[in-house]
Amino acid sequence: MTADQDVEYGAHLPLIELGTPRSLPELRAYARAAASCGYRYLCANDHLVFGRPWLDGPTALAALIEASEDLTLVTTASLPVLRGPVQLAKTLAAIDILSGGRLVAGVGPGSSPDDYAAAGLAFQERWRRFDEAAGVLRALLHGDPAGGVVLEPRPLQRPGPPLWIASWGSPAGLRRVARLGDGWLASAYNTTPGRFRDGLDRLGQELRRAGKAPGSFPSAVATTWLHITEDKGEAERTLSGVLAPMLHRPAEELRSAPLLVGPAEVCAERLAAFAAAGVRRIFVWPVTDEVRQLELFRERVTSLVPRRAR
Repeated sequence: MTADQDVEYGAHLPLIELGTPRSLPELRAYARAAASCGYRYLCANDHLVFGRPWLDGPTALAALIEASEDLTLVTTASLPVLRGPVQLAKTLAAIDILSGGRLVAGVGPGSSPDDYAAAGLAFQERWRRFDEAAGVLRALLHGDPAGGVVLEPRPLQRPGPPLWIASWGSPAGLRRVARLGDGWLASAYNTTPGRFRDGLDRLGQELRRAGKAPGSFPSAVATTWLHITEDKGEAERTLSGVLAPMLHRPAEELRSAPLLVGPAEVCAERLAAFAAAGVRRIFVWPVTDEVRQLELFRERVTSLVPRRAR
């Protein structure tokens, strides 16, 4: 869990209400627990509307700058098409400044038709709109004029916070990552270790075509749902009773996905498979009992993952 480990871990903020509403003291305690347990990243996902109440991600991340201590703050991923690249650039610049330059700006087109409907935009136009919005966002964060607009103050990082592009790993998506991004955000419940490895190889080819060095191009697997339990019934209730309806996915599909749900040894095997496939950053999202799950993951899972031979 420290700098000399093969894999670095991040913790998603538990922004979804699965019972009682979220509170600032609760989220502060979560951020501090992540820092004290040796996580390296604190992440915030982004939706405008969702099947359950969802606390606004960028706002929550900004509210936890102090509690996050020295963690890198990551948006996983913010939505420049829906929020608008100017408005999002202003928000991200403020987070970078106020955190002392600790921001990774993860962005994507979004995968929710409901989000697009809420914004009055056509979902089928998301890719074209995203390509344009990502270019404007980068220009604004780098202090370049975009449409006659120059945002000040600029982010603390120069030329700007790294821009990581979210993609489930399709050939077109990875071309977009290579062309527009400084890093790749994959999705744990939309991939497998094998598909991630294939995507990493394909991304390397695209990066070389774009004149970028694959070895210095970071990637991470995000939205890795986490619930460690030795009780098979509890694990099944988490998959079929919580995650399946929330994600609008069949429970059978989630059972076959490499989610970190179940006994510690099973979770460690799945984690080790991702590490063997080339994953060097994994961002976990505890489903319930969030602070304790962060601790269990640290105490009982990561220690079972073998290190690479040097």
